[in-house]
Amino acid sequence: MKDLKNTILDTELLPSQTACFYLGQVGFLFKHCGKIILVDPYLSDYVDNTFSTEEVKWVRRYPAPISAGELDFADLILCTHPHADHTDPWTLKDILKSNDRAIFAGPDSVCDVYEEIGIPPSRICRLKTDAPESFWEGMNVTAIPAAHEELHPDGAGGYVETGFLLELDGRRIFHSGDCCPYKGLEERIMDCDMLILPVNGRDYYRRYEQDIIGCFEPKEASIIAKRTNARMLVPVHIDLYDVNALNPAVFVDTIQQVDPMLRYHIFSPGEGYILF
Repeated sequence: MKDLKNTILDTELLPSQTACFYLGQVGFLFKHCGKIILVDPYLSDYVDNTFSTEEVKWVRRYPAPISAGELDFADLILCTHPHADHTDPWTLKDILKSNDRAIFAGPDSVCDVYEEIGIPPSRICRLKTDAPESFWEGMNVTAIPAAHEELHPDGAGGYVETGFLLELDGRRIFHSGDCCPYKGLEERIMDCDMLILPVNGRDYYRRYEQDIIGCFEPKEASIIAKRTNARMLVPVHIDLYDVNALNPAVFVDTIQQVDPMLRYHIFSPGEGYILF
């Protein structure tokens, strides 16, 4: 079987196509017009080694489908917020060792982490909230505020947690990072071709006894996908850690309740999908 790196490199696309590869947890790799964009690549067991306690055991359920050191061909790395399963020091350091050209971008809260782990300032791009940043002709990234249960302004006009709206020659892909619904989100993400949302939910016991901050409930994600005319809803943050997972059957059942015509796709780790 061909390994994921070669699968990505050998995937040939028309100018109108974008390839999407699921890296696990909420991580994605996008290939468009020869450019490679990573969002929230978590490819280590940093969380397991750093945050497990007697009360809360973090144990990966499956290995990363590609190693960080193999990503020497990536052009842009985007991280949504400083939590370690999104801005992973081990993954980022290994990418940096093998990749001498990629740009690392995100909100100030993430860029501060980039600097702390040794990424040169010349390779860091600080994204301003709601301000599209053009990295290549026809390819823009906009940082969108994300409410990780609540919105957290950073005091400098931005937010600690963000999502990213990728506009790739007219195609719109929104990756929310860790997020819950809030007033103003729908207007920012209308008419996306792919809506990537964490649907592991939230509850009192996880929040206040296990220190696990929550995300969209499946019903909330389904409703916002319907209201924003999303072509496809992709649920994430449900499969890597048992302590913060969701049975995908719950998500599917919710879709059937909200709108059986709503398109969705549940990725397996390492799976690719081509958007036309």
